[in-house]
Amino acid sequence: MWAEDDLGPGAPPCLESYSAPVEGKVYIMYHGTSEVAAEQIAEEGFIQSSKGMLGRGVYLSRDLEKASRYPLNLPEDQRVIVRVMVDVGKVKKIDYQGHPMQKTWHDHGYDTAWCPPDCGMVPSGLEEDCVWDPERITVIDLIHPEQNEEEENGCRLF
Repeated sequence: MWAEDDLGPGAPPCLESYSAPVEGKVYIMYHGTSEVAAEQIAEEGFIQSSKGMLGRGVYLSRDLEKASRYPLNLPEDQRVIVRVMVDVGKVKKIDYQGHPMQKTWHDHGYDTAWCPPDCGMVPSGLEEDCVWDPERITVIDLIHPEQNEEEENGCRLF
């Protein structure tokens, strides 16, 4: 089980994952990973994945449920979510397998590729975003799964 606290007034908008990200806006997004990788990301920032469904970039989602599933090979209690702010820049919607820009969107001047939920691209049916430039991503904090009811707000934030 995952918990998230409110960032309070002045936080960037976190739209429902069914709404397309608006060009040039900043959004709260999530990246699921291991404890070790999360700490490295918090200290050094993200690096591009060399491969993936949308090609090179950093894979994120505005859907906390989506991020909480990763990495797929780790038990839930060993996963950590990196909460970030992302300046999405120019966004390209990629909404079907075999889209002509599925892996080349950045070559056409886009900063982020957005895969909407329930479009058939992602087996879970949840939203996915790929951000080309890690410099567009600012780490806010780390979210751990709830361990027990004694932890404040049900999560540990760093």
